[in-house]
Amino acid sequence: MTFPLYRPGDDPGPDFAELLRRIGATPVDPGQPVPEVTHGTTVVALRYADGVIMAGDRRATSGNLISHRTMEKVFPADRHSGVAIAGAAGPAVEMVQLFQLQLEHYEKIEGVELSLEGKANQLSLMVRNNLPAAMQGLMVVPLFAGYDLRRRVGRLFQYDITGGRYEESDFAATGSGRLHAGTVVKLGYRDGIERGEALDLAISALFQAADEDSATGGPDLVRGIYPMMATITAEGFDRIEEDEVAERFRRLVDRLSTPESTTSIGTAPTMDGRFGS
Repeated sequence: MTFPLYRPGDDPGPDFAELLRRIGATPVDPGQPVPEVTHGTTVVALRYADGVIMAGDRRATSGNLISHRTMEKVFPADRHSGVAIAGAAGPAVEMVQLFQLQLEHYEKIEGVELSLEGKANQLSLMVRNNLPAAMQGLMVVPLFAGYDLRRRVGRLFQYDITGGRYEESDFAATGSGRLHAGTVVKLGYRDGIERGEALDLAISALFQAADEDSATGGPDLVRGIYPMMATITAEGFDRIEEDEVAERFRRLVDRLSTPESTTSIGTAPTMDGRFGS
């Protein structure tokens, strides 16, 4: 590797972005407008008694415009694992498709599923390989979760743009509304939470994220568009029926419409389904 040399009057100095432009490492012309890129937004995952729940809103944005209202952000990786995507929509979906293909290929060659750690590591490598594109704005930051058949427990993993992989003990969130969604889950989560409570908690998290973050889509009662949700257990990846998700959202909206309810981010669902401090 050779380092570029510059005359004293032509030195880019400490401006790293300018250095990249000088050596042709980025095609973006600073004098030209950057093209709009479709982005997905908020996804969450949390452990519950039987495995893991993954959920994601359906909105995709291009700058300040809503480009898609029905984008899917939660996908099965194989029978016992799933991926939830946030970031640039095109590269994210392509990454998921390649990840699914790699896991299927491994199973056909070896005759067994790759271990959950192996799957998490493979996705980490794919995120790392996307780093050059991420530096140009095409960032992809997924969540990965699955049911570990060896340990008989649900597990989940979070990533950063460099491919760093971090296993979370109870819950994780990523995307533009991750702060708000993660706060709601943190306040309402308890060890050994049951399926119904976990679904309601994930729904509350996405609802509050949509209330605070314009890039996150809330439930669209007029168009009948609701977040995608799935469970991953010993029986495998199972997408939650839209009718069930819609009914749970309606109950949440009804509760929040009562005078004693509050939409403050500092509230969490109590065990009887109401919201309290």
